[in-house]
Amino acid sequence: MNEKHILKVAEELKLSIKQILATDALLEEGGTIPFISRYRKEATGSLDEVAVTAIRDRLTQLKELDRRRLVILKSLEDTGNLTDELKEKVLAAETMAVLEDIYLPYRPKRRTRAMIAKEKGLEPLAQMLFAQNNIDPFIEAGAFVNLEKGVENIEDALNGARDIIAEWINEDQNARAQIRELFFKKGVFECNVIEGKEEEGIKYKDYFNWKEPVANAPSHRVLAMRRGENEEFLTLRIAPPEESAIALLESLFVKGSNAASEQVKLAVHDSYKRLLSTSMETEIRTATKEKADDEAIRVFVPNLRQLLLAPPLGQKNVLSIDPGFRTGCKVVCLNRQGKFLHTDVIYPGKSEREEKDAISIITFLCKKFEIEVIAIGNGTAGRETEAFIKKIELPKNIQIIMVNESGASIYSASDVARKEFPDQDITVRGAISIGRRLMDPLSELVKINPKSIGVGQYQHDVDQEKLKNSLDDVVTSCVNAVGVEVNTASQELLMYVSGLGPQLAKKIVDYRNENGPFKTRKEFKKVPKLGPKTFEQAAGFLRIRDGEMPLDSSAVHPESYGIVDDMASDLKCSVIDLLHDENLRRKIELKKYVTDKVGLPTLNDIMNELAKPGRDPREKFEIFSFTEGVEKIEDVKPGMKLPGIVTNITAFGVFVDIGVHQDGLIHVSRLSDRFIKDIKNFIKVNQKVIVTVLEVDIKRKRITLSMKSDVLKQNPGTEKKLNSKPNQPTKAEGWKDVLSNILQEMKIKK
Repeated sequence: MNEKHILKVAEELKLSIKQILATDALLEEGGTIPFISRYRKEATGSLDEVAVTAIRDRLTQLKELDRRRLVILKSLEDTGNLTDELKEKVLAAETMAVLEDIYLPYRPKRRTRAMIAKEKGLEPLAQMLFAQNNIDPFIEAGAFVNLEKGVENIEDALNGARDIIAEWINEDQNARAQIRELFFKKGVFECNVIEGKEEEGIKYKDYFNWKEPVANAPSHRVLAMRRGENEEFLTLRIAPPEESAIALLESLFVKGSNAASEQVKLAVHDSYKRLLSTSMETEIRTATKEKADDEAIRVFVPNLRQLLLAPPLGQKNVLSIDPGFRTGCKVVCLNRQGKFLHTDVIYPGKSEREEKDAISIITFLCKKFEIEVIAIGNGTAGRETEAFIKKIELPKNIQIIMVNESGASIYSASDVARKEFPDQDITVRGAISIGRRLMDPLSELVKINPKSIGVGQYQHDVDQEKLKNSLDDVVTSCVNAVGVEVNTASQELLMYVSGLGPQLAKKIVDYRNENGPFKTRKEFKKVPKLGPKTFEQAAGFLRIRDGEMPLDSSAVHPESYGIVDDMASDLKCSVIDLLHDENLRRKIELKKYVTDKVGLPTLNDIMNELAKPGRDPREKFEIFSFTEGVEKIEDVKPGMKLPGIVTNITAFGVFVDIGVHQDGLIHVSRLSDRFIKDIKNFIKVNQKVIVTVLEVDIKRKRITLSMKSDVLKQNPGTEKKLNSKPNQPTKAEGWKDVLSNILQEMKIKK
């Protein structure tokens, strides 16, 4: 435990030293974030998952800095360069950039022009010039002409000396810090199309001749420019005005106006153009990419959380349909536990006979399997299939629901799906996934790589390890927040339970298959390799419905069962009585049960669980329907008000499914009549909204939407202008100006 790190993190996060110490100790002991934030509130001062995660991540960064520090110190010692002063500088460095700047002059590197000049014996000349005394550089350089060493004339000597000075300037810690700051404050992204790639790279048209300050560039544009460069459609440079950078370096290194100073000035120009500008551009590229990655991940994380915690339909007999035109619609039937029972294929819309057959099949299956809900994927042919199903005279109690099928195809072709349904083809697996996703989104979505679910921005361009770690944290958080029914959960769901992982999840499933359902939480200890520490971490998040122990279906941790037993004993009742009788619970005096280890935070959590044991934190499921008759983009007209579901939230706007197989975009400026400081706190994935259509571009499959109140009333004449010909001049439209750059970003993103 590093005391300096503890103090630093406490100061940065505005938390007490005691909280940081306790959290660090719990993490070092193998505690997971869900466990620490849920069951160790007394130790951490009731820190939530966000705070515990922040502590973990910052401490990890500082530990990585320390590891790099030790490597550098060893390298300096091995090469004989380590002095007390240098060691002190290395130990004092607080960022990786400063640490690397200190190490740069001593870092092993390929032979440079400066090295070659030193080998020729020109370093004393460089030192004379750099001192900038009143000397004649040409006379002094004459003494260093040496044909044997390859210094053929005075100009060779001066060139070599300037090469050495240029490297000194490049490796100067103060100069690098100031140039780095200049790049951040006055640097500019300059983007241009590669000649001859104009047509092929048309989706990057907005960046064909684009300049933007580094300080202001939003993450999605940084990632778009980099993607265009990586795909070899764009060139990208990052630099401040050259004259500003050179002037800054001259102020640092040119001390006078004599002949020696002129040589130093030449070295300054060379150092910046040949060494420092390239080095700094690489650094700024890395720094802006990291910042853009962090922002993209910051946008992705709440999207994923909201998607995973979407309201579940619950246990219903479901008929699920994966729509299709050419190959027909795959139909599957699932029981209330999501077990696959039957599959079939229907071909509505192909011919009168096949449509009649389809009606017969659906009617028969609904009756045979006592279907309560029909789930229809929202992909290709989804709305057409929905319209067909609604025409069938089915019992009125059968609900028809469209389901977002993003990622279903990824799951259906995965190893997980093949293992789960080895005898079924991918379309049947896809239909099963659609139905199960409606019943319990969380249980089904954990089987899919989070970045394939269809939320976020540029998720394939960001640092994949950082993205995976962040998304794994989200999935883990969601799974443990809801809790897992251990006797029905899949291996993929169990692996995200606090303390488990893939191997133990498999052992739990194997034990369950061999020995039957778990009857009590104590039985978890019989699972091979599931030791006391793992039991402590996982037990509170694993639930047993209708088991022998009433508290096993709740989030009360087994370590606290004794407290509940004492409460029941004091009231001369049973634990079951406490669960069912609110009047009894009101008689409990919590302070009576406070101990050195158990405080009011834990006791309050216990009381909440006794009131609603095993409660699901997700919202109640609500039926949603798209506008009938608006089923494809050609049906969408400017001025229409349509219901929709938010499918994705980005830094620049919100994508909404209005039921036409093409999401529309609400730019951030069109989300509300009032200013929105943080988009993620204003609107959520899966939120039901009413939108107004502003513009429809059928050719490019783009729909522009607004959520501002009464758009047409606010902008007199807008309806007429919305329907004007593309080349017809109109008065300036505010929303058109705002959206002009966003349309290309939509295309790039997709």
